[in-house]
Amino acid sequence: MIDKQLYQMHETPNAVMHTLAAPSTGASELAVWTVEMTAGQSGPLHRAEHEQVWVVLEGTLAVNEVEHGAGATVVVAAGEERQIVAVEDARALVASRGGGTVTTAQGTRPLPWAA
Repeated sequence: MIDKQLYQMHETPNAVMHTLAAPSTGASELAVWTVEMTAGQSGPLHRAEHEQVWVVLEGTLAVNEVEHGAGATVVVAAGEERQIVAVEDARALVASRGGGTVTTAQGTRPLPWAA
């Protein structure tokens, strides 16, 4: 079990992210974080600068309308448009290159949990 008290927490209207490793924590190239979403929550339609690997630890997430339950691994290519939806309460582990940005209809911004 991951002790969430040891890591930076980032809350958005859609999810809670806990940074486990990133350049801000001493990693030179990679970022790893958890994502917790409540059933019915969804992130915005967006594109991430870097490839991401999502491992669903609990619950069910839909990525681009395809459902993935606990134990599933999903690879989302860099620049691929995606939307993450919690079909049921869910927790996932995400790995990506550290830093990077995400682009939504509102513009481009850094990913603070991967910085």
